[in-house]
Amino acid sequence: MSLSDEELERYARHIVLREIGGAGQVRLKAARVLVIGAGGIGSPTIQYLVAAGVGRITVVDDDLIDLSNLQRQTLFATDDIGDFKGLVASVRAIALNPNVDVSAAIERIDTANADQVRNFDVVVDGTDNFATRLLVADACLRHRIPLVSAAVAEFEGQLGVFRGWEADKPCYRCFVGHDPEREGVSCAEQGVLGALTGVMGSLAALEAIRAIVPFGEDSAGKLLLVDALNLRFRTLSLPKDPGCPSCAA
Repeated sequence: MSLSDEELERYARHIVLREIGGAGQVRLKAARVLVIGAGGIGSPTIQYLVAAGVGRITVVDDDLIDLSNLQRQTLFATDDIGDFKGLVASVRAIALNPNVDVSAAIERIDTANADQVRNFDVVVDGTDNFATRLLVADACLRHRIPLVSAAVAEFEGQLGVFRGWEADKPCYRCFVGHDPEREGVSCAEQGVLGALTGVMGSLAALEAIRAIVPFGEDSAGKLLLVDALNLRFRTLSLPKDPGCPSCAA
């Protein structure tokens, strides 16, 4: 796989970075990323992955756009209200970079389709409920696919990279636990600062890019916490749970 003259110009600011270069840009072009959720987190994630030249992106979302989404979901406009988020997101993404193959799956992740993660190199989860997050995390663990998980509630953001099949790295369940009561919890009623979803979605795209073209310090096994109320960032270490029934076996 090589880069066309148009791609060399489009991605010139990546290519001059020693940590990416031409070889890294080719790796991005060959990569396949699954983005689950085209909402507040998914919108900037999709935009930056497309702009970066990730070769194949699939967006999974079965929701319709409504007026309340427009406070934070920057891929959409007022005229899009009532349309499927996944379809509109894919059209906008292709307009940004026609070199990228962007497709939409108008469906919700469930036990019947969660194993589709095995067809991708990286999964980015920006959904807003634990039931879906746990399904995605378990599927990524089964198939050894790096999971980038980003979440926002009110003024707080969280970002983690999970590779729980590795001996020293936790899985998502090491982080959130195994309380079945959490599976029904949703942040939809808590409210959210719109600009913070843009921050977390951009960071999720950055971590997906770093998973494809490794550079810098590995983020797996750490949790980035963003306090937008006081504009503070901090990073915590996430230990692997030696008793975790998902990844410790």
